[in-house]
Amino acid sequence: MLQQGILNPDILHLLARVRHTNTLVIADWAFPYWPEIETVDISLTQGVPTILQVLELLKPNFKIGRILQAEEFLSTNSEETVKAYNTSFGEIPNVVIERPSHLNFKELVPDAIGLIRTGDTTAYGNLILESV
Repeated sequence: MLQQGILNPDILHLLARVRHTNTLVIADWAFPYWPEIETVDISLTQGVPTILQVLELLKPNFKIGRILQAEEFLSTNSEETVKAYNTSFGEIPNVVIERPSHLNFKELVPDAIGLIRTGDTTAYGNLILESV
């Protein structure tokens, strides 16, 4: 029985299928449903869990080479929120951060291995993680 790290079997199943340059989406509570990709919904209530909490748990198990996030994130959120995301991103060695428009971001979602839906309410906080 697993006792540490990620315990959710559906998330572990997604991670086990990620290969070189595959992507995985971590989305907020209001992100649209995408019938073409597997969605693991771990939202408990508004704000729980957050996108950053999920990212922190994924970091040891997912070699991230690139993170995509909508450019609107920067202008919509507080300096404190932007700093929290940037600090988390900065802990990932050699990661490339790209911020396409929200419309372009959403066009990339159907190509992902899967999507993890959280209870996060951060505007445009959604992430696409690309493996190295």
